[in-house]
Parts: sequence; structure tokens; C-alpha cells
Amino acid sequence: GINAEYMGGVFHQLVNARMVKDAVHTPKLFGKWSMDSVEIADLSLTDYIAKKNVFLPHSAGRWNKRRFRKAQCPIVERLTNSIMMHGRNNGKKLLAMKTVREAFEIMALATDQNPLQVCVDAIAKAGPREDSTRVGTAGIVRRQAVDVSPLRRVNQAIYLITTGSREASFRTIKSLSECLADELMNAAKGSSNSYAIKKKDEIERVAKANR
Repeated sequence: GINAEYMGGVFHQLVNARMVKDAVHTPKLFGKWSMDSVEIADLSLTDYIAKKNVFLPHSAGRWNKRRFRKAQCPIVERLTNSIMMHGRNNGKKLLAMKTVREAFEIMALATDQNPLQVCVDAIAKAGPREDSTRVGTAGIVRRQAVDVSPLRRVNQAIYLITTGSREASFRTIKSLSECLADELMNAAKGSSNSYAIKKKDEIERVAKANR
């Protein structure tokens, strides 16, 4: 039979080669940025912002088949999906990926930070923490303030960021990727120049009035 020691040696070589290969080939987004160093500042959102290393934000995965499955979807992919909105852009994921890539390039140049970190910070800061819902019977409707779940905060943040950048780029010379980069950078700073932060403050203000 084959020498067991020899086989053991071969196995170890394979494992070592695999480890080296993995170290070299940790998937980096667009071949440039890694998720490893990204910190999620808000503890409550750690389970809902998926820090998955991917080459491209295009997994063709079915993230909506089961409740909460979309929380596992890489966060950049969720941003990409949210960009393809309004009938004429539906399903144009390659275009959305190009937009995200350009926006990340702009952010990397403008902030000297990992654009993934900026993106995660923006999403953590842009989701409203308190909202108001309609409570009422038989025509008497009043608003009641409620806390917002972590998943909805992430969903809302992504929606507000993409909506803000879409509106900012509409009928102007600025491209969508420039507006998206601006929106993400402002939201990450918590600056009220960001559409998402403005909306979040407004939602929280209304909720506070309805406590």
C-alpha cells in the first residue's frame, strides 16, 4: 500500500498551500477593498449588517425566500439592489454595480478611508431609531411612537440613502455615483447635508411629539 507517512506529508503540503492561497485570495470587493477591518459602531446592528467578503455585489442569491434571510445578504449588495429602483432601472444590476463601484472609488479618494467603512457608518447612522405608527379605531386616528427594530433601521437607512442620491442626481450634471458618494460620506459624518440624516431627524422628531 501507499506509505501513510508520505500521504500525511502530501496532505500537510496541500493544507499549507490552501492556507497561503486563502490568505492571498481573500475576496476583496472589486478586487480592492476588504471587509475584515470594518467596524460596526452600533452594537445592535452587528447581526443585520453582513460583513461578508465578496468579489462583486452580485450573488444572484434568493435572499427574500424566507423572513430575515436578507440580513445575511452582503451589505454592499443590498445597497446595489436598492439603486435599481423606478421602472426604467429595474433589473439593471450591472449598471447599479458600476454606480456603486464609482461611488466607492470617489469615497476612497476623498476620505482616505476604506469606503466599506464609510458605507457601514452611513447605514448605521441613517436609520431612524424611533418612528410613529397609526393607532385608531372607527375613524379616530392618532399616531403612537414606537421603537424601530434593527433590521428595519438598516432597511430604512439603505432606502433613504439611495433615494437621496437619486433625487440629488436627477436633472443635474452630477452623476448618480457622485451623488451616492456624497450622500454616504455626509451620512457617515452625521451631517444634515445628507438627505437620509435629514429624513431620519424629521421622523424621530415627529415620533417624539407623539409619545
